[in-house]
Amino acid sequence: MTVSSRPLSGWGGVPVEACRVARVADRDRMAGMITTGALAGRLIGRGCGRAYGDSALLTNGVVADCTRLDRFIAFDPETGIVTCEAGVSFADIITVFLPRGWFLPTTPGTKFVTFGGAIAADIHGKNHHRVGSLGNFVEWIDLLLADGSVVRCSRTTDPELFFATIGGMGLTGLILSVAFRLVTVETAWLRVRYRKTTDLADTLAAFDAGDAGCEHSVAWIDCMAGGASLGRSVVMQGRPSTRAEVSSHSDPLRLPAKRRRTIPFTPPLSLLSPLTVKAFNAVFYNLHSDIVKLVDIESFFYPLDAVRHWNRLYGPRGFVQYQAFFPRATSAAGLPRLLEAVVQSGAASFLAVLKSCGEADGGMLSYLEPGHTLALDIPYHHRSVPDLCRRLDRILLDHGGRLYLAKDSLMSAETFRAMYPRMEEFLAVKRRVDPTGRFVSSQARRVGLAS
Repeated sequence: MTVSSRPLSGWGGVPVEACRVARVADRDRMAGMITTGALAGRLIGRGCGRAYGDSALLTNGVVADCTRLDRFIAFDPETGIVTCEAGVSFADIITVFLPRGWFLPTTPGTKFVTFGGAIAADIHGKNHHRVGSLGNFVEWIDLLLADGSVVRCSRTTDPELFFATIGGMGLTGLILSVAFRLVTVETAWLRVRYRKTTDLADTLAAFDAGDAGCEHSVAWIDCMAGGASLGRSVVMQGRPSTRAEVSSHSDPLRLPAKRRRTIPFTPPLSLLSPLTVKAFNAVFYNLHSDIVKLVDIESFFYPLDAVRHWNRLYGPRGFVQYQAFFPRATSAAGLPRLLEAVVQSGAASFLAVLKSCGEADGGMLSYLEPGHTLALDIPYHHRSVPDLCRRLDRILLDHGGRLYLAKDSLMSAETFRAMYPRMEEFLAVKRRVDPTGRFVSSQARRVGLAS
């Protein structure tokens, strides 16, 4: 194991903290390390670093880089259950299993996440309205506790710990191994319908009309458009393609070869100003038309993965992602208020994504339930952005909404407590398995989940 001290941040680059990072590679030796070795003291796990804020940062403690815990252990082709170490990434799963006709049951907008991190954040994808979050597909979790013991939790074995760990942001222990279910696919393609909408009401109507008949549903929103065009979008709704639909491809399970680009360095200033984002949004919106076409899995689910280090476009100040959820009963009223506040602020959200949401999966800190979730990337400025986010928080609270911990950088403890009614239930489980508060992150301290 190597331990180094270095500045560390989440994907948004806000905040940056001086951290001690231990790169762990041997699951069998970690029990001893957590009691007397390099992992003793305050501790938080970290995967690929794709959480946006400070949920995998820790000062006065150790950040355990678990990406080398990346071995596959078993696979059952009858059930689709994969057993692997927590550092296995979604990209690894796609490489190994897609050619064999298996795919992830749900996936976020990047494949560069580990299963340990994905379970800790209880990730969701474009099919939440149909299948819910990742927690619905997890069979069991092997967890390294604060006392050095390893326990296996599931829906039937210590279910309280299981549902505190799913979405628990790594605060119950270090996830070592997991078992989860894949789903079968005939091809590496989806049949996607694209539809341009004129405003937010039109966008929500498109969801209502199309969600029941499609597996995946998402909308890109033009967050620079106000007035009568507020909430105008490009709605994308699709389902996995059949072999017959991609019969022209020699191997329907092979992804097309693509040229990968990279942002080689961080520019001195953000390249995503209100002017450039407004121009991009206008071009993107006008280039689309109502059409149905075949789209490969990577282009549909992971468009930004085609550009390595795309987060550098925001310059040295970085950005925050503000991901807001509104319950179905209030989303038609709350979403316009939120979008109007963003438009009036002039915040240039290059990435704005709206999705429909289905049932919660039982996690004590579960983020989603029936409604809609809107994700905004906002260039960071220390004077204006925290004030803007506090205004957006008040809109969310007025409409019974909440923020996603995996994207959060600025939420207060008071706001978190109001948004997450099962907080005390989660803390009771944490006190049982971590009575001295070993597992802690900078975010946990900020929102009142740890001291």
